[in-house]
Amino acid sequence: MKRMLRAVAAMGLLAGGLVPLQAAAAPPMVYVAMGDSYAAGSLVLPAKELLTCARSAVNYPSLIAKDLQPATFRDVTCGGATTTHFANPQPGIITGTAAPQYDALSEDTTVVSVGIGGNDIGLVGLAFSCVNLLPQGVGTSCKATNTAGGVDKLAQKIDAFAPTYGTVIAQIRQRAPHAKILMVGYPTGIRKGGCWPVVPVWSQDADYLQAALTRLNKRMAEQAAAHGATYVDLATPSVGHDMCKPAGTRWIEGLIPSVTTNGLVPLHPNAAGLRNAVPTVLAAMGVPSKA
Repeated sequence: MKRMLRAVAAMGLLAGGLVPLQAAAAPPMVYVAMGDSYAAGSLVLPAKELLTCARSAVNYPSLIAKDLQPATFRDVTCGGATTTHFANPQPGIITGTAAPQYDALSEDTTVVSVGIGGNDIGLVGLAFSCVNLLPQGVGTSCKATNTAGGVDKLAQKIDAFAPTYGTVIAQIRQRAPHAKILMVGYPTGIRKGGCWPVVPVWSQDADYLQAALTRLNKRMAEQAAAHGATYVDLATPSVGHDMCKPAGTRWIEGLIPSVTTNGLVPLHPNAAGLRNAVPTVLAAMGVPSKA
């Protein structure tokens, strides 16, 4: 018996150290994608679900799933979603009802990507309020309106919302305790100084809007770090591809979307924006792209 035990122990020796006789097999990948229209790729064609969530078949979660071929892929991203819709049903954009996004999580989930927050703070609505067809100085600046009295109301709203990211991470971990959680930030929206009248927003208002988006991303990154999740920076790689750029270069649409770029929702990513998010998200997963 002793001779047998010594033989078995010897089989575990490699390069002067002990190694397991058999490495534990990695669990099959179960990928759940959560989030709003930026993650859903709303109205970027082809669509895999149109009336309830306007979910694209070529959003970045679907492209990642095509690349990695997980054992299970659940895409519950939905246009118009807020963090409230993670725990509660969401009325459809045109018809139907989307189930709470947390319902897609399970004990065996291994990866979760989350892109959320813009609708919670009303960022797109604010952007439309900043549209000004009149030349600079003729009319009212939305920055001036939102910072009247020396108080930046939008910045306050973003800071007040920030802890919700931590709550989301905690809720995901409760339902999917073994998952790697990726908090996916928003891409760069508009260049410094804007590009009036191509995008009819005054220069100071363009900078104000981008500063708000940067602040939201920063708060997301802080909460991710504080709660053991991974922040995915889409803002840096999208610099130079903002809505001021011409078709073929821009990754996010302006106020008048272009059919040629396959992006039909104003102020949202087009097909190129979704496609170019994939390498960054894959890198955060620790997986090289096969493309």
